[in-house]
Amino acid sequence: MRQGKEGMPMRRRGLLAALALPGLAAPWPGRAQPGWPSRPIRLVIPFPPGGTTDILARLIAPPLAAALGQGVVIENRSGGAGAVGVVETLRAPPDGHTIAITISTLITAALLTRQPYHPVNDVAPILHLANVANILVVNKALPVTSVGELIAHAKARPGQLSYGSPGIGTSVHLSAVMFEQAAGVEMVHVPYRGGGPALADLVGGQLQLMFGNASSTLPFVRAGDVRPLAVTAAQRQAYAPTLPTIAEAAIPGFEVAEWYAVIGPAGLPPEIAARLNREILAIIGTPEGRAKLLELGAEVVGGTPEEFGAFLRADFARTEAVIQRAGIKAE
Repeated sequence: MRQGKEGMPMRRRGLLAALALPGLAAPWPGRAQPGWPSRPIRLVIPFPPGGTTDILARLIAPPLAAALGQGVVIENRSGGAGAVGVVETLRAPPDGHTIAITISTLITAALLTRQPYHPVNDVAPILHLANVANILVVNKALPVTSVGELIAHAKARPGQLSYGSPGIGTSVHLSAVMFEQAAGVEMVHVPYRGGGPALADLVGGQLQLMFGNASSTLPFVRAGDVRPLAVTAAQRQAYAPTLPTIAEAAIPGFEVAEWYAVIGPAGLPPEIAARLNREILAIIGTPEGRAKLLELGAEVVGGTPEEFGAFLRADFARTEAVIQRAGIKAE
């Protein structure tokens, strides 16, 4: 869910992106090799070391290497809100030797800025790894203790409440945008260069609320530095079972989560995608794997490559609609 740097219409930007690299728009057909994998597999992480995506990769790589009988080499290729690593992955031959773990920015980066790929047409979906919900938290001085009270408070003060995010088009930002649209309130967005500074200003009172990513916000909740009101997931989360969802608290059907997934370049043979899907799901789907993801505030999703492909198409359409309706523009 993101906007375009030059503010050009979405359709035109999408066309330019599709035409930018013909090799992506029309990938050569991949064929499963009998000896696959015949060499180590590159697992591209489009973000710096230490983040949730990188932690997931280091959880998956060793057992995946053992299952496939080949090494799995993690390569961090950060930059461009994840676009640099994604483009490198999608430019690779679709032979199953280059894959990536990416997040929702796969879609939003392409919608907000001109990228040389289409987030659906140029991607081979492999596995929907997990979802990480956001937590709606407020400064403790704000006189609200529920989502309903927050909506009433915001409606009585249009444009007076400020919320932070790690940047325009992030799931944290889009959660707030969708909340504004659904609740009929108007608030002020303050983008930061990362979630940490935004949370610090929320605690300090410079911001009134935030839809913080669960993995980074939970420590502040547990320390009592902020007041949690609800989660953006469809169901209550095991790491905070007493917190209601926004859907049950005030806005039926409300659901936003940052998703994590394994992808490859378009043209990846279906049998290779299916094998990778099975092996990785066997790693994260165990009780131990689920527990480790839960520590990150992540909920395992799973499913087939086809199911993830359907999800990707639906999320692209939804994100584009939210961005267009809100008139979001990239910085």
